[in-house]
Amino acid sequence: MRIGHAITAMMAMDEATWARHANPWSVWTRVPILAAFALALYARAWIGAWAALPVAALVVWTFLNPRVFPPPRDLTSWAARGVMGERLWLARRTRPIPRHHVHAATALLAASALGLPVLAYGLVVLDPWATACGTLLASGAKLWFVDRMAWLTDEMDGATQAPGGRIGETAGDRSAGSDENG
Repeated sequence: MRIGHAITAMMAMDEATWARHANPWSVWTRVPILAAFALALYARAWIGAWAALPVAALVVWTFLNPRVFPPPRDLTSWAARGVMGERLWLARRTRPIPRHHVHAATALLAASALGLPVLAYGLVVLDPWATACGTLLASGAKLWFVDRMAWLTDEMDGATQAPGGRIGETAGDRSAGSDENG
């Protein structure tokens, strides 16, 4: 099983969860999670074992986040298009995506992964610079990856399973249909 599919399985991401995760509130409240984890783990230097409380709260929030917001009204926001692109990315074995996106996305995921050992080192030895650099590299590359996924969605015409839509239906198709229905 590939790592993306393993993470999806671990997060129990079904169709309804993906639809809710496409809400920009879900995406933007998820962005600071890695930095918050880093701070919570670093806090053991100041609050000792009590640092387990914010870590536990962040684990719970990480799981609940894609479930607590309603599906978006439309998929035109950058965040929603990024989530839909992630779905396309995960399905790339059965639904090929343009090669230029594969290479760029793979490089961005690798860059994000390179930040994790730096972050881990910083947290183990309590080095604030390594912690900050690792967090920035991992988070920055992940945001750039999401941006690439929004581009992928745009390029593939948004054809993915979407809240309120069908596979192959674009946002334009949905808005045209809503005019007919009043």
